[in-house]
Amino acid sequence: MSENHNWEVIVIGSGPAGAMAAYELAKAGKRVAIIEKETLPRYKTCGGGLVFRGRELLPVSVQSAVEKEFDSLAVYFDKHPQPFTAKRNFPILSMVMRDQFDHLLIQEAVKLGAVLLEGQSLQHLDFESEIQVQTQDHTYSTRYVVAADGVLGPTAKLAGWKETRKLIPALEYEVGVEPTVFERLSKEARFDIDAIPQGYGWCFPKANHLSIGVGLFAPKKIQLRDYYKAYLHKLGVESTTFEQAHGFQIPVSARKDGFAKKGVFLTGDSAGFADPLTAEGLTNSIYSGILAGQSIAQQFEDPEKAAETYHAALEERLLPELRFSEVMASFFYFMPSARNLLMGKYGQRACEVLTDVFTGQLVLSRELKQRALKKFGIGGF
Repeated sequence: MSENHNWEVIVIGSGPAGAMAAYELAKAGKRVAIIEKETLPRYKTCGGGLVFRGRELLPVSVQSAVEKEFDSLAVYFDKHPQPFTAKRNFPILSMVMRDQFDHLLIQEAVKLGAVLLEGQSLQHLDFESEIQVQTQDHTYSTRYVVAADGVLGPTAKLAGWKETRKLIPALEYEVGVEPTVFERLSKEARFDIDAIPQGYGWCFPKANHLSIGVGLFAPKKIQLRDYYKAYLHKLGVESTTFEQAHGFQIPVSARKDGFAKKGVFLTGDSAGFADPLTAEGLTNSIYSGILAGQSIAQQFEDPEKAAETYHAALEERLLPELRFSEVMASFFYFMPSARNLLMGKYGQRACEVLTDVFTGQLVLSRELKQRALKKFGIGGF
């Protein structure tokens, strides 16, 4: 561990958002430290589906951390006998285990000069002429802090943000199954809409096991394990060789009171950047980490301008997409009868368009978004 307690930027958290912020800052020649409460590599609860768009954002190859790739995905609906399937000539989803993936990205930042401070848990922030970052062992001084400590990380609260995100519950299992069952289920990455009311189930094949989970988009208490068991039955999994359960929350609405102030920049789940329609968070964690790092590096001498630059960059694409997805999610999960009727007419076309948006091959203009909402008979955003 470095003895230096004075940094130009401190990143809290070593996930993709933190790694990419540190990478951009170190590339720009800034003295940056990454504070991580655990020791890498560490397990991280996540389905591990890295979308093509997120993978393309990365400045380095992550092939060594990829366990499986899928150039197609299948979306199942209870009211439709066959799934809607989209196929592309590139990997729509790359399956990763987050311990390997996150560690790989952090190592790339370290190669550029970032310093990883492991086993350090943020305890307090003091705002003086510089920001004082207190852990259980040390106090560090810095000009900027990047919050990349996830949905339940303390940085945003310590910096004065109120809780304005919508948090939804999810339950994921790493599951071992018999070889014949694995062979059958390992052929596709699938989503099952309505596997849980107002939510969906997913089955993501990894190298030698499955990541299976259920997520609920409604803010209510529910026995997720019961729906998980029912989903296993739906998948034809009658027995398992091992199950490792991980419950977590996903922030599917962005914070309403900004993403940068007093030299603190929020990224990824800390900012509430998971997609409201799919609950996928890796892509926007990577993207927001890059934007935060670049904004700080470009406007380093003026924290207010750095904050303005970051907010403007988020408004170019990320925030409008989240607002559109939020409106679509309200229709998709809370108006099932109307949704099923329209999916019967436009399902395959909708699957193709949403796949292109999902993978970054299509950027919808505001006009196109309004036309799509009008076709589905729902209000604007």
